Amino acid sequence: MRCRVLVVGAGPAGAELCRILARAGIAVVLAERLADLRLAAFSSAAVPLEALDRFGLPASVVAARWRGWELAGPGEQRRRWVAETPLGAVLDFVSLRQWLVEEARSWGAQVLLGHRALGFEARGDQLHTTLQAADGSRRQVASDWLIDASGQARALLGDPPSSGSRHGLVSGVGLEWLIRLPREQWQPWSERLLFALGSGWVSQGYGWVFPMQRPCLKVGVCRLQDPGRPQEPLGPVLHRLIGRLFPGCGSGELEVLDRHGGRIRSTVERREPHRRGRLIAVVDAVSTANLLGGEGIRHALTSSRVLAPLLLHTLAQESRGAGSPPPLRLARSGGLAQSGGPASADVLAGYPLLLRRALGRRWSLSGRLACRTWLGLHDARADARLERLLRSLEGQPAEVLSDLLFSYRFERYGLRALPYLLGWS
Repeated sequence: MRCRVLVVGAGPAGAELCRILARAGIAVVLAERLADLRLAAFSSAAVPLEALDRFGLPASVVAARWRGWELAGPGEQRRRWVAETPLGAVLDFVSLRQWLVEEARSWGAQVLLGHRALGFEARGDQLHTTLQAADGSRRQVASDWLIDASGQARALLGDPPSSGSRHGLVSGVGLEWLIRLPREQWQPWSERLLFALGSGWVSQGYGWVFPMQRPCLKVGVCRLQDPGRPQEPLGPVLHRLIGRLFPGCGSGELEVLDRHGGRIRSTVERREPHRRGRLIAVVDAVSTANLLGGEGIRHALTSSRVLAPLLLHTLAQESRGAGSPPPLRLARSGGLAQSGGPASADVLAGYPLLLRRALGRRWSLSGRLACRTWLGLHDARADARLERLLRSLEGQPAEVLSDLLFSYRFERYGLRALPYLLGWS
C-alpha cells in the first residue's frame, strides 16, 4: 500500500489531521489499533464553550452543556459557582471520534481499523511501516511522511530522553464509569461539573462527576503515580467516591453502563523531540495532555491544527519542486507568513515553537502546579493548604473558575494564590 501520509492513531488528533489532509486532496491512510471505536472511551471531555466553534464541532458530539462548578472537599466541604448562561460542554468521546473518522473517510482517506503499528524503516525518502491486523496478518504501508498520533504510548517516536528535569516524564492513571440514574436523581447533576478534592477523597489525585446524555453521568478518579509512596488501587477509591456521592447505588438505583480506564504521560517543560526525520508526532506523544486537570481533547486538536498547514506546505513543495510555493517563515505574532527571502524551506522545523505558542506561556506553570498539587496531596497538612487556596476563591464568579482551569490564568488571583503557587503555604 502506498500513500503520501500515514497517520497512526485515530484519536481526536490523528483523525482531525487525517480529515484536514484528506480534504486538501492528500492521499492519506489512518491506522487505528482498535477494531471498534466505541472501545477505550476514557475521556472526561469537558471543554469551554468557545472550543465548539473554534474546532467546528457539531451538536451531535455534545453530550451535555454545563454552567456551574462544584468542588467537594477537602473533607465534607462543598463549594458551588453557577453562571447564568452555559460555560462549556461535555463531549461524547465516542461520537467525537467516530465523527472525525467518518469525516476523514468521506474526503477520501483510507481507514484501517484493528491495525497496530509494529515499527517502520526508512528506505530513501520513504518510510515503510508494518501494520498488524487483529488476526495476526501483516501489511506494509509506504508513505512519504509518518505521523505518530498513538498518544501516551508513543508507539513510533518512543519515550523522550531524560532531560535532567526533576519532573521528567510524569505519569498518571485514571478509572471512569458511565452510569445511569433515575431521571429525578440525574437532574441536580445536569448542569454542573463536580470535582472531589482532598486526600480523603482521592490521595494524590481527584475525582469527578460530569453530566452526559439524560440520565447518564461520568464518574471517575485519577491520580499521578508516585514511585516513592505506596498507592491504593483505583478500583476501591472509585467505589468509595460513588458510595459517598450516590448513597442509593447499593440498592440497585445506579446502573453501570461502561467501565474504562486510561493512562496519561506528559513532560512539564514539553522540550522532547517532536520529529525524527520524516516521522512527526502529535497529541500526547509530544505531551499535549495537561496534567493539572487531565484535559487532552482541546490540546490534541490544537496540535493537529498547528501541524496541518506546515505539512501541507511541505507536501506541496515536494510535489512541485523546491521553491514553489514560496517558503514560509514564523511571524512575530506566532503564526506563519510568506517569506520574500531565502527562508528555510523546512517549515516543519518550526512546529515545536508554534505548538508551544499555541498552548500558551502558562503551560509549564500549570504542569508544575499539577505536580505540586496532586503528588503532595496525601495528608492533612496538604488538605489544609488546599483548603486555604479554595477559600480564597469563594465569592468569585463561575467564569473566573473557568479561566483558571481552562486558560490557566493564575494571575487573576494575584497575591491570594501566589504563596500556594510558589510553595510558601
